[in-house]
Amino acid sequence: MATRPSSYAQLRAHLAEPVDAASLVALRVLFGVLMMIAVARFFANGWIASYYLEPDRFFTYAGFEWVKPWPGIGMYVHFAAMGACALLVALGRWYRPAMLAFGALFAYAHLCDKTNYLNHYYLVIVLSFVMAWLPLGGLRGPATVPRAALWAVRAQIAVVYVFGGIAKLQPDWLFHAQPLTAWLAGAGDVPVVGPLLVHPWAPYLLSWGAALFDLTIVAWLLWSRTRPFAYAVVILFHVLTARLFHLGMFPWIMTALATVFFAPDWPRRFLDWKPMAAAARAPALGRVATGVLAVHLALQVLLPLRSFAYPGPALWNEEGIRFGWNVMVMEKSGVADFIVRDPDSGREWRMPATAYWTRYQASMMATQPDMVLEAAHVVAADFRRRGVAHPEVRADVMVSLNGRPRARLVDPEVDLAAAGDTLLPYSWVLPPPQESPP
Repeated sequence: MATRPSSYAQLRAHLAEPVDAASLVALRVLFGVLMMIAVARFFANGWIASYYLEPDRFFTYAGFEWVKPWPGIGMYVHFAAMGACALLVALGRWYRPAMLAFGALFAYAHLCDKTNYLNHYYLVIVLSFVMAWLPLGGLRGPATVPRAALWAVRAQIAVVYVFGGIAKLQPDWLFHAQPLTAWLAGAGDVPVVGPLLVHPWAPYLLSWGAALFDLTIVAWLLWSRTRPFAYAVVILFHVLTARLFHLGMFPWIMTALATVFFAPDWPRRFLDWKPMAAAARAPALGRVATGVLAVHLALQVLLPLRSFAYPGPALWNEEGIRFGWNVMVMEKSGVADFIVRDPDSGREWRMPATAYWTRYQASMMATQPDMVLEAAHVVAADFRRRGVAHPEVRADVMVSLNGRPRARLVDPEVDLAAAGDTLLPYSWVLPPPQESPP
């Protein structure tokens, strides 16, 4: 009697089945084109100079302290190479090395300074990693890919949407409509919908609508009956957020990525596109690629969850919040000064953050405790070079979250020069103010 295959064996067989590669090939082209545009924006807006050449110091990621901007014209060459790799990705030429090189170059550029962290920069890095493992090379791409390749990309995009929705399930967003209330106050001049956006009920409607959108849009896109309407909502949602909130490339990247939830052959049916008729069937992903992608996707689920392991509101202490898809959930501003004391002489100095970093770096640092700690260590090292043997460094940091009055973020009595970085909660971060946002 034949033995019925186990559920695991059935799942493996299902994921190994070939499906039309057209949707992933189209996504590869769209991704490459969007990345070329992203690189061009860095040149056109002067961001290479302002982010990499003008600052004297940079905030580093743990384990990546060695990553520094190239001197001279090095960063311009770096971004030019990045754009060339994006072009090769779009064309499918030397696809895998081009995608790996693009991802490495993009990651290097954005590891140079923690100040410049954005969710969609992180998304570009992880998506480059995922797609580099997929057999999508060639100008016209393969005829088929294993179903697992399609679901690997779908899972990565689903993580962004779902955890973006989970991040919105908190009182400020749902019950106080912040920060949308603050952001929409000046939206009256938006064509057509502007007069509606300034009504008191509009931020609440949009806050709940955005949370519902993020939490459910993947399901609506996967269901063929609702897919056309769901994608129309995707376009409307991202066009509106692009117009209202100036989110850079993020809305356009997400609009392009959402096409991966369509039927695998949608480009050929929609565009009468037949570029793959003579192409050979793509090889299976292989155990190594499958294992790597499985571990990667597991980490993508675990990383956003780590913020729940820390006490206190994550929007205030920001512990575990980075890499967690906390998109548009807070408006935070702050100022920081450092009080340096020489215990041997009793002398004190008050050093504004702008004495060491650009105004933009200083403002971003002031709202994030791990960056405040790193800044305090930089100030201590500077005073040691000046001849102060054992400088004590305390931080005077005032922060406003979602329209609340400014409050102290850091205990001003703690010598941060003696505090070490750790994965444990920072004992010197003060609790948030109890006032509700306006």
